[in-house]
Amino acid sequence: MDELRWSAEDLMAEQLDRPVLVVAFHGLFDAAGSATSAVEWLAERLGSVEVGDVDPETFFDFTQQRPIVEFDDGGERRIRWAENRILAVRTPDGQPDLVLLSGVEPHLRWRTFSETILEATERTGSRLVTTLGSMSGMAPHTRPPAVTASCANREMANRLGLDGPSYTGPTGVVGVLHDTLDRAGVPIISLRVSVPYYLPDSPNPKATRSLLRRLEQVTGIETYFADLDGPSAEWQARVDEAVAENEEVRSHVRRLEEQVDQTEALLPKGDDLAAELEAFLRDQGQSPPSDW
Repeated sequence: MDELRWSAEDLMAEQLDRPVLVVAFHGLFDAAGSATSAVEWLAERLGSVEVGDVDPETFFDFTQQRPIVEFDDGGERRIRWAENRILAVRTPDGQPDLVLLSGVEPHLRWRTFSETILEATERTGSRLVTTLGSMSGMAPHTRPPAVTASCANREMANRLGLDGPSYTGPTGVVGVLHDTLDRAGVPIISLRVSVPYYLPDSPNPKATRSLLRRLEQVTGIETYFADLDGPSAEWQARVDEAVAENEEVRSHVRRLEEQVDQTEALLPKGDDLAAELEAFLRDQGQSPPSDW
């Protein structure tokens, strides 16, 4: 497909070690920017190399997502278009490598866009795809943000103790991508964090931390989520201060806390989940060649 543009053919020729593709998009499933912030954190914290991108020309209405005129470091004027970049990350020995795709949810041709991501999955040899999302919900800012993990593949869901998809209604490109990859037989897992509906647009390092923690739990790839403890505590302190000024809001937060404390469910232990996922992929013929 012409839409998929590779910039590091030499890297792609050397197969990555058991790569996992992690995807997030600005848009419907990125409340508070928590999902795309998680992918950006991985790219910066682990070190990444750009290996390609998706040409935006046929996927965006540029009257909605306008390009930006700016000057580069050399003082040259340029136009920056909506981006969906593909990055590769070499992880420490023993951990699967990462392929990261973060950008903007396209406006047009979602089926073709999803098929383009399928091609990127095949080209990079990614044996698992994980989408990250964040949604506004009944989550109090005082509690660890809940992360829901689901998978449409019934065998993988049962084996890992994950939920099957239950949502019905309008969807975004992430929903179309899940359908495309599932029909192609590519294992794909959704991780979605709930952010307080009363803070939907405020950057939320606490939610990003929870997504990274669950991603590490599922894949066994170290995400350094604990390094966000400080920013998360500072964020909560600022919100606590604002909430304390309004008795009605304080009472509402207390009711949300009671609801969450009664219903919170946990995923299986991290070591068990990552090991079971590895066993499932091996049984599905997704093991790396013996010379890797």
